[in-house]
Amino acid sequence: MSQPTDKIQKLQYFGEFGGVNPSISDSSTYTFLSAKTMFDTFEGNTEGCYLYSRHSSPSNLYLGEALAALEGTESANVYASGMGAISSVIMQLCDSDDHIVSSRTIYGGTYAFMKNFLKKFKINTSFIDITNLDIVANSITSKTKMIYCEAVSNPLLEVADIKELAKIAKQHNIPLVVDNTFSPLSISAAKLGADIVIHSLTKFINGTSDCVAGAVCASTDFCLALKDVNDGAGMLFGSTLDSLRSAAILKNMRTLHIRIKKHSENTLYLASKFEKDGLKIVYPGLQSHKSHTTFKNQMNTEYGFGGLMTLDVGSLDKANAFMEMMQSESLGYLAVSLGFYKTLFSAPGTSTSSEIPMEEQEEMGLSDGLIRFSIGLDNDIEKTYIVMTKCMIALGIINKESILAEV
Repeated sequence: MSQPTDKIQKLQYFGEFGGVNPSISDSSTYTFLSAKTMFDTFEGNTEGCYLYSRHSSPSNLYLGEALAALEGTESANVYASGMGAISSVIMQLCDSDDHIVSSRTIYGGTYAFMKNFLKKFKINTSFIDITNLDIVANSITSKTKMIYCEAVSNPLLEVADIKELAKIAKQHNIPLVVDNTFSPLSISAAKLGADIVIHSLTKFINGTSDCVAGAVCASTDFCLALKDVNDGAGMLFGSTLDSLRSAAILKNMRTLHIRIKKHSENTLYLASKFEKDGLKIVYPGLQSHKSHTTFKNQMNTEYGFGGLMTLDVGSLDKANAFMEMMQSESLGYLAVSLGFYKTLFSAPGTSTSSEIPMEEQEEMGLSDGLIRFSIGLDNDIEKTYIVMTKCMIALGIINKESILAEV
């Protein structure tokens, strides 16, 4: 069976002068040899012609084709941010007085958009436990226009059963929209039944924490609808990705398979060690994770269980002290986002999920002592474990000096 990486590696674009990288289209607007061709392009009747970079550009097209190959969809559009992609999809699918069924644990910006911004358009959202399929099915009404979830949720790492959610969506003739930012390559959401797959390219796919970008992978018809000059949300919101950034992300995608394997390998090592030490760890690769089997049944095995894990140290004060000590020991950075070559860590309750009211955080199990780790590409992960353990001993998070003697 062909893997997503195989399709990406087979994509071949030569530069204008035979370069092994495609030439970058550094233009905001494009010229035409005839006025009729310009008119036809505005009407969407001309293939291979470019009009204005907010519509499309060769560099964005190349990146879109690589992302479609990654997810196994017919097409893909790229955007200036993950939120640009998310908001475009939602506004394309929903009208006033419509309804969304969404996972309760999602990125804080997505939550704020659905909970607060969409109220202006009388679009309501039911935030539910996406792992409880009965609750999902019972939440759908005649006004529901989509089921929305994250393949692996931010920040609690809940795992969506995409195959079963797709069945429910099809029964009600609505699309299943999956944000796959946390699990590129590890999970192929479209192959499992998702109709639309969203990515924040800012994270693992780019991998160098130097840009903000997003993508929508879907059918050709839906991607074209998003770009329609008259009523396409992607087009009219103007969330265009710059061609230079598209070219840079495309280059980084060529190493994605290597990076994801290493992120997963390192995270599984640390999660297993820390769980054995008696710490409160959540990682889908651990058998103790409530959705371990769900992840295992839908994963592309060679890429592992991903690079995200959480550790609950009991209080925000301890979490902050531990993260500051880790940063001082050069183990990583106290920063939001993920997918970087260095480990990144933050307390999501007061950062990336701060848009979610405290009572809702408590209800979903997001404690103030929870730390989200995006584990980096450390070459000596055993050394990382030892230094992290020493930090926790110094702060009283772990009280067993004997732990280090076992290493």
